[in-house]
This record gives sequence, C-alpha cells and structure tokens, in this order.
Amino acid sequence: MVMAQKSPAPHTTNQVNVDPKSGLVIAEGYNMVAAHCSACHSPSLITQNAMSRERWLETIRWMQDTQKLWPLGEAEPAILDYLATWYGPKTQSRRPALAPHLMPKP
Repeated sequence: MVMAQKSPAPHTTNQVNVDPKSGLVIAEGYNMVAAHCSACHSPSLITQNAMSRERWLETIRWMQDTQKLWPLGEAEPAILDYLATWYGPKTQSRRPALAPHLMPKP
C-alpha cells in the first residue's frame, strides 16, 4: 500500500493507507465511494478536490440533476462522511516538509 498524509483534518497528521489503483484513502466509506463515484468518473476528480460536507452534497445534487447520478439512498451519509473527512477543506496549501532522511546530502 502507498502511504499518504491525511491532510483534511486540521487536528492530525496521521499516516493513512491509500489504494494505489484509485488514489483514494482506504478508510470507512472507501468501498461505497469507489463503487458509486468511480462508476462514472475517475477517482482523481475526488482526490483533486477539497470541499466541505455541504459543498460535497451540493456537488452530488448537481450530478443528480444534470449528470444522471442515481439516488444514493442510505449510502449517502457514509459517502459524505468519507468525502468530508478525507477530501475536506485543506488546512494548508503546501505539502508537509520532507523527512530529514529524504533530503539531499549537501
């Protein structure tokens, strides 16, 4: 598994597992997001965004109104939880500093 930093949550910098094929964080709700969202578009459309839960919901409604996305039913709260947790607003615009052992030698 590829490791990535969980950047959406402002209170943590824990390492998390990322699916190497989709690029999505492997966490609760991952399977539902991968199944529903990847059916129509690349997961990179998820990973390149950073939206609040409300904005993700607006985006889902837009896709339902204009792109023929089906009703998500009981899966919708779990999908929104996942998206808001892992792809929510960023607390910083730059990546974290490299670990000292990854820095070039002088």
